[in-house]
Amino acid sequence: MTTRVEREADDSYERDNDASPVPGDVHDDSYIFDTRGPESQIAPVQADEEDYDVPFQAPESNSDEQLAQDEKDAIDSNNILKGDRLRHAKPMTRGKYDEGKDEDDLPSNIREGLSGVSGTKRVT
Repeated sequence: MTTRVEREADDSYERDNDASPVPGDVHDDSYIFDTRGPESQIAPVQADEEDYDVPFQAPESNSDEQLAQDEKDAIDSNNILKGDRLRHAKPMTRGKYDEGKDEDDLPSNIREGLSGVSGTKRVT
C-alpha cells in the first residue's frame, strides 16, 4: 500500500511526463483485419463500432426473482433424498469406507513386479 507522499509524487511525475490524457474515443480496429493464422478460423473478431446483443433486459435481468426461478428450474426435486440420512447404506467392506489396499498391503511378488502386467517393473 502506498503512502500519501508516494501518491503525490506519482501524481506529480505523471503531470510532468504524460503528454496528455488518453482520449475516451479511441477506435483501433487494426486487429480485426489480421486473417492469418489458425486463430482467424477459430474465433471471429468483432469491430469496436459493431452492434452487439446485450443479454441484460430490465426488469427481469439480475433480479432476485429471476435467480430464484433459475435455481428452481435447475434443481430436480426427484433427485432429493428423503429422511435424515443419505440412503441409510452400510459399508460393504471390512475397512469401512476406505480406498482399498495400499501398495504396502499387496503381496510381495506383485509389489516387487515379479507377477502381473506392469509398465513399471523394477530393474534389479
